This record gives sequence, structure tokens and C-alpha cells, in this order.
Amino acid sequence: MEIIISVAMNPAVDKSSSVEHVIPEHKLYCKAPHFEPGGGGVNVSRAIKKLGGESLLFYPSGGLTGKMLENLLLQENINHYPIPIEGVMRENLIVLEESTGQQFRFGMPGPFMSKQEWERCLNELFDFKPKPNYLVISGSLPPGVPSDFYARVAKKGKESGIKVIIDASGEALKLALQVGVYLVKPNIREFKELLGSDVQEESQIEFEATKMIESGWCEVLVISLGAAGALMVSRNTVEYIRPPTVQVVSKVGAGDSMVAGIVLSLFRGNTLRNSILFGIAAGSAAVMTPGTELCRREDTERLYEKLLSSTK
Repeated sequence: MEIIISVAMNPAVDKSSSVEHVIPEHKLYCKAPHFEPGGGGVNVSRAIKKLGGESLLFYPSGGLTGKMLENLLLQENINHYPIPIEGVMRENLIVLEESTGQQFRFGMPGPFMSKQEWERCLNELFDFKPKPNYLVISGSLPPGVPSDFYARVAKKGKESGIKVIIDASGEALKLALQVGVYLVKPNIREFKELLGSDVQEESQIEFEATKMIESGWCEVLVISLGAAGALMVSRNTVEYIRPPTVQVVSKVGAGDSMVAGIVLSLFRGNTLRNSILFGIAAGSAAVMTPGTELCRREDTERLYEKLLSSTK
């Protein structure tokens, strides 16, 4: 049995609402809130589901927020594997200012996890049967979890013959890449942070990306360039892929949708290039949707066909 596992070490419940004006020092009366599952790995699994695929979401869960998250995942028919912890899962707040259309996003740090708890997460992940073909690790780490946690996941994944895909940032990403993963999808800012330099020209970006592949940090590097598309780099390929032109409604969830599209397409047996095209289509579809909504399957498939025909 083939399977995709998505790991979310810092999941959340996203509470979203709106108010006419955001004014300091005033009591603001918001509209009725809307609750959704949130967090990097969570949204990858949700986007895979929206695209017609299946995955298993693996995450720590605690407190009333954890119970709410589990119920929200059940409502969306997301296969999930919660690991109980003592702390209370975080709740993020998203407020839309109706008068300007601006969105204010307040992200919380997440609960403290003890060494015993995060070690249990690591052990249960690799004790799980059947062994996944693809393992996606995405999002931030909560307090208490060491910055080399993703590196530990990557090392165990490689030893088990699993293709590890990572979408993270900062020290956690850098340490994981030093172990080596199958595919990494930084945005251009995260890529520059990895390098420790502000590369600007395309030739510089290509050179540094190729060095990253040759150093064994990853087999495939997909740098998200926003409206400019993505740069795909592998051992034999360096290619800029321009995205289809769409109306941008909200950029929230575009990165998670892109990762979901890539891994689902690879899982379905498509070529690397076509899988990245499908991921770009999913990311483009996500920016067409309002608020925190992710990609829609019909939009993704239409944009994918458009990309296929325009990039032959």
C-alpha cells in the first residue's frame, strides 16, 4: 500500500473574522468567527484532499484546541494521526479590515513540548505501518522542540528509503538540508537566508542553487518566485517556469498548495517536471481563492493543462 504522510509539528486552529475598521485602543466588534484547521503540514494534507488525493496527517494534539482541530479535520475527511501532549494547541487569529480589504494575521508560538513528547512523535512516525513513499515535513516547530528535529526526521527517512520533502525556514531547514532530503521548496527570501547573501541576478541564483544540489543538500530544489513562477533545479535541469496569469485574491495557502500539488503528482507517477507544473498550478489556484481557502481542484487542473501546453 502506497501512502503520503504529512507532518505538522505545530498545527493550529485558524480563527478568522472581520471588522469595519481596525482602530487602536478601541473595543472592536467583529463578525461571527470562522474556524479552520491550520499550520504548514495540516494545509498540505488539506490541499491534497482538495486535489482528489489522500494522505495521512501526523501531528501532536492537546487541550480543547486540539479536540477542536480533530473535529475540524474529521469534517473535511482528512486522515489524521494525533499524538497526545500535555500542552494546549495554538489558535491563530486572522482579521479582515472590511474598509480597506487588508488582512491582519496573528500567529501564536504553539505549546511547549517536552523531550519525551517530541521523541515519542519521532518514534511513532517511523514505527507507523505501512511505511510512506513520501514524507512531507512542513511548517514551524513549537517551543521545546530542538531545531534539528527535521534533520532527525530527514536522516531516519533516508535510512528507511523514504523520499522526504521539506517546506520550512531558518535553522530547522538548514540543519535538515545538511542531512540531505529529496526535495525542498523555499521561497526566494528563505533561499537567500539559507545562503546568507542577498543574491539578485538570475545567474547568481542558478549558480547557488546548482551548488546546493551538488553538495547533496537535496536532489530537487524548487524556489518559489511569487508572481515570477518558480525555478526548478535538479542534477540535470535548470528551468524557470512562469505561472499562468490569474487574479490574485489572497496569497494565503499558496505555498502549501504548491507542495501538495507536487507531492501528489509525484505520488501518482508523473514526471518530476510535470509534477512541479502541477504544483505551480495548485499554488496559482490558491491565490484565486479568498481568505485562508486553499486551491480548488477544477482551477488547478485547468491551469495545469494551460501550463502543459505553454511550456512544451
